[in-house]
Amino acid sequence: MNTLPITTDDRLVWDTWLAMYRLPVLTVADEVGTFVALSAQSLTTDELAARLAVGARALAIHLGLLAALGFVERHDGRWRATAATRTWLHPESEGYAGPLLHRFRDTQPLHAQLLATLRPEVPAEKYESAVAEWERGEMPPELARMITAFMNAHSRAAAKAVSLQALFAPVHNLLDVGGGSAVFSIAIAAAHPALRATVMEIAAVCAEADRYIAASGLGARVRTQALNMFTQAWPGGHDTHFLSNILHDWSDDTCRLLVKKSFDALPSGGRIVLHEMLMNDDGCGPLPAAAFSLLMLIGTRGRQYCLPELRGFLEPVGFTDIEACSTGGGYYSLVVARKP
Repeated sequence: MNTLPITTDDRLVWDTWLAMYRLPVLTVADEVGTFVALSAQSLTTDELAARLAVGARALAIHLGLLAALGFVERHDGRWRATAATRTWLHPESEGYAGPLLHRFRDTQPLHAQLLATLRPEVPAEKYESAVAEWERGEMPPELARMITAFMNAHSRAAAKAVSLQALFAPVHNLLDVGGGSAVFSIAIAAAHPALRATVMEIAAVCAEADRYIAASGLGARVRTQALNMFTQAWPGGHDTHFLSNILHDWSDDTCRLLVKKSFDALPSGGRIVLHEMLMNDDGCGPLPAAAFSLLMLIGTRGRQYCLPELRGFLEPVGFTDIEACSTGGGYYSLVVARKP
């Protein structure tokens, strides 16, 4: 067995995993006419959506990845095709590479799925998602087992990086909201012996998390609490709320609901900590976050947010002292805010 310690840098895995969205986002843009429209003039997202007869919200997420890849650019809120795109991806250009793209378009399931995000009437194989089960507070045991194992593998390096952050040193009681397998709570508790953590999850996921907690040997300081985070009041007695990859699953309105529930449950001086891949403020990348946002578009009700958007959720409910920092591993950042 390989016993090398877990590092905080899993970028090689993420880069390879998320690369699968690069070709289909290109073939979809070619099919709907994005490059033709943006070669003629600069357009806002809403103007382009109207021109292409597609959904503006989904289009913005597509454009974010196309910008990160270098096919479009954005200035003063208006999108424009780059010189390379006008050379190689305009159907009337001598260098048009469309036939190369068309060769693979019809054989890629992700092409149909991404096209369906822009045009919901387009038939596409549905991406299996657990967000509806989470919202109801119920999930079949076999799905809970699969999702929990997926998220545990997904988060090992990130949890290690988070556990090394000094901001957790003064924390006494951590509420890990939607904490899945407890991978973050386990890592943070292991690094900070005085800290206790509660993983707040739906019952089926708690059952799976209990297995990971038992294997970690930290059962005396890490526990689960079955609760629907949308419909039930959050438990008190925690000075810090930790939400990893939670807000990116949900609509703006649901994000506002969740941060308000956090604010109401925290004591004065308590903090909320958001762990997310942040988009650039202009929505044009960075590449990993833009590709991850496209994954969220297909499989959830959310997307990757930028810091000003997260501020827009946190400040209206009363949070102050909002700061962001890189975790120092992978592509993740922490956004920390305080309840006065």
